[in-house]
Amino acid sequence: MSPVRVLVVDDSLTMRGLISAALKSDPEIEVVGTAADPIEARAAIKALNPDVITLDVEMPNMNGLEFLEKIMRLRPMPVVMVSTLTAAGTDVTLAALEIGAVDAVAKPAVASVGAFHDLIGKVKTAARSRVRARG
Repeated sequence: MSPVRVLVVDDSLTMRGLISAALKSDPEIEVVGTAADPIEARAAIKALNPDVITLDVEMPNMNGLEFLEKIMRLRPMPVVMVSTLTAAGTDVTLAALEIGAVDAVAKPAVASVGAFHDLIGKVKTAARSRVRARG
């Protein structure tokens, strides 16, 4: 089986690196690219055709929820939200799930590669999910 191809979208270079490193630690996942904002992500989605996107909420140029809505309307694909705002049960998490995100992971208070262990399973699950266009 071919690896799950992931695009990591986060405005923080450090977070992009940590999330990428955590995902790359699993041989069934390939990080095909990263993007610092939705504008870069849009181009990367077109160029790289990832299976799953990890998406931050707070970013320049457009917030992650607005971008998620555009993805689900124009090119539906599995998205896992990764943000300090997406702890279980928060309004932002519920909004993201309602818009079409497959799951959400809260960024840890202390950032480390090991802190994103839950993300690996969520990305694999997202890759197997069926996502439909909103509307």
